Amino acid sequence: MSGSITLGIYEKALKSPAEPDDWDAFMSQVAADGFTFMDLSIDESDKRMARLDWTAAQASTFRQAADRQGVQVGGICLSCHRKVGPGSADPAVRRQAYEIFLKAIDLAHEAGIPLIQVAGYYAYYEDPDPDQRARYVEVLARAAEYAAQAGVMLGIENVDGNDITSITKGLAICDQVGSSWLSMYPDIGNLYEQELDAVAELRAGAGRMLAIHVKDVLPGQPRRITMGEGCADFPTAFAELARQSWSGRIMLEMWNDDSDQADQIVANARKKVETWLRGADMEVLDPRG
Repeated sequence: MSGSITLGIYEKALKSPAEPDDWDAFMSQVAADGFTFMDLSIDESDKRMARLDWTAAQASTFRQAADRQGVQVGGICLSCHRKVGPGSADPAVRRQAYEIFLKAIDLAHEAGIPLIQVAGYYAYYEDPDPDQRARYVEVLARAAEYAAQAGVMLGIENVDGNDITSITKGLAICDQVGSSWLSMYPDIGNLYEQELDAVAELRAGAGRMLAIHVKDVLPGQPRRITMGEGCADFPTAFAELARQSWSGRIMLEMWNDDSDQADQIVANARKKVETWLRGADMEVLDPRG
């Protein structure tokens, strides 16, 4: 075998529990659907951004539910920075973006979550300007200093749009920041959505990919494409990971919008990903040990 893989699932792929804070009910889905870990979402919605203000007790309650259900928490998907851009021209927005980093890092530390996915959007809802990237890097560099003190890794996700759209662009920012606590959390689907050379990009990221997202896509459609029905060539991408002997966590990023069929949808997607991984001679670890 060329590498050992642990599979996880995105929070939004599963059904929300009837009671908002019934994390045991939520985590039981993760285990029942055959995954080892899940990634928590802190997106642009008020509901999920409120998690940034969880008390230490709330963070502990979340973690204890995962432990009871035998589920790992792989990371936090901190996509709310699409709304509050670190590269904003407005100093007040940049301050808020930095505060979001601090709160997310504190939450990860308190809940025992090792990794925060950093969205590669400079200032998504603002008109582009030539200084956006530099402002983004300045805020991210300060966040990386804080993450180092807390012992929490930051991983940049290559995104849709026009900002950090590739692994190579993300690595250039990592090199500029120069922190051991900042690396890449690549999204293979987004490489194909951008019509990039995914193999070349993954090769550029060798040794610097903390974990990986997979989702299917079409050009210009980065979300809600059924796994196996888009343009992402996962067998070829996984063959490159196997060539690198890459081992680690791969998270299936899906949005099932509380569908009654969510369990079946994610289980089917997991089976497809497992088939592609094994076809690349990569070992998929059994969540039951």
